[in-house]
Amino acid sequence: MKRTVILSLFLILALALAACGGGTTAEPAAEPATNDTAAPAADQPADTEAAATETMVIGFTASQTGSQNVASTGQVNGLNLWKDTVNAAGGIELPNGNKVMVEFVSYDDESNTDRVQELYTRLATEDNANFLISPYSSGLTAAAAVIAEQYGKVMITTGAASDDTYKQGLTMVYQAYTPASRYLTGAVDLLEHVDANAKNIAFVYENSKFSTDVVEAARQYAEGKGYNVVLVEGYDPETTDFGPFINKIQDAKPDAIMGGGHFQDGSTFARQLNEKNIGVSFFALLVAPPEPDFADLGDAAVGVIGPSQWELQAAFTPESATAAGLDWYGLLGEEFVQGYEAKYDGTEPSYHAAGGYAAGLILEKAIKDAGSTDPDAVRQALEAMNLLTFFGHIQFDTTAEAHGLQTGHSMVYIQWQKDASGNLVKEVVWPLEGATAETLYPAP
Repeated sequence: MKRTVILSLFLILALALAACGGGTTAEPAAEPATNDTAAPAADQPADTEAAATETMVIGFTASQTGSQNVASTGQVNGLNLWKDTVNAAGGIELPNGNKVMVEFVSYDDESNTDRVQELYTRLATEDNANFLISPYSSGLTAAAAVIAEQYGKVMITTGAASDDTYKQGLTMVYQAYTPASRYLTGAVDLLEHVDANAKNIAFVYENSKFSTDVVEAARQYAEGKGYNVVLVEGYDPETTDFGPFINKIQDAKPDAIMGGGHFQDGSTFARQLNEKNIGVSFFALLVAPPEPDFADLGDAAVGVIGPSQWELQAAFTPESATAAGLDWYGLLGEEFVQGYEAKYDGTEPSYHAAGGYAAGLILEKAIKDAGSTDPDAVRQALEAMNLLTFFGHIQFDTTAEAHGLQTGHSMVYIQWQKDASGNLVKEVVWPLEGATAETLYPAP
């Protein structure tokens, strides 16, 4: 009875959650969200090895249509690259020499919460998926997590940063992303590093669940470090005129502005702030700055800082894993980029794509450590996981209070700067151990 009540309450919460942030950089079209098949017969092991090969089914939905289409497409493209890589190698090799091939079953969720609940139920009961991957966005993932728990299916979540999903007593859901509560706290640390005399921060952000959670956590963190929060203003997701908010910023005279939401609003905010030329020294936005298309703003992009779940420049390697006392697993960041660009006609992967690949990689490592696809053994492997990948540090909270919450992974912060030839380039400026350039401060 208690389990039913918890699931019912969480289902109500899931319906209320809005989607988390995602960029609008054009991604190549994802492969059709239809029942996939294993590798062709010609690529299968010889008959003498056939008995030692099994196929596992991974189910997920993708937003082929709807508001989350762009970021979801990148995520699915990353997942498809992971599957192709595994199957081309003959499958996931277990310690006993057996191989596990990967098959996908996927549907279009239309960026709709009700459809997610319907489709994940189908994946669990009709398609008999062995494991699940989340849809893109916190709101859709929260809805899928209820179903995963109800049917006892291990689900790796990616493209979903909200902390709330992992505080509902669920036991089958494991988060790849840095949670929303730590999205902008690093920007506060960076501000402290570049200017010990800065004291006043303005938060101007999109009124969505994701952005509000991020800003509230950053506000509390900043106040705890002694900063004065001189402005807290939310704007409608469809806002195109930021003039009234910029006027309030001018009146508040902050040393730093933090906030934003999605790509469209964030890039528009940055452009109009630049046009007003109000001279804020530190400007950090959610989601928009890491996207390659942010460079289309030209000079308005220079100096803008943004948190990213992954950037190639912040190179994680076996050597850095050893230095950190962690195990290394998987391919290098350069190898991921090369494979992605080769598969998708030279398109640069976003962190959404990297997160998709990372979700598959996390499940792959858990299966290898478990020595099988037995869900209980895989869960135990996920509980014990503590490793470094091309995506960063992966470790999960195992307490009842926040089970499955990502505790190892940290955001990296990029800043748009100009190189010696005057070209706009992204540089990693925080954390210092991953930095490729000093922070441009004050911003021009």
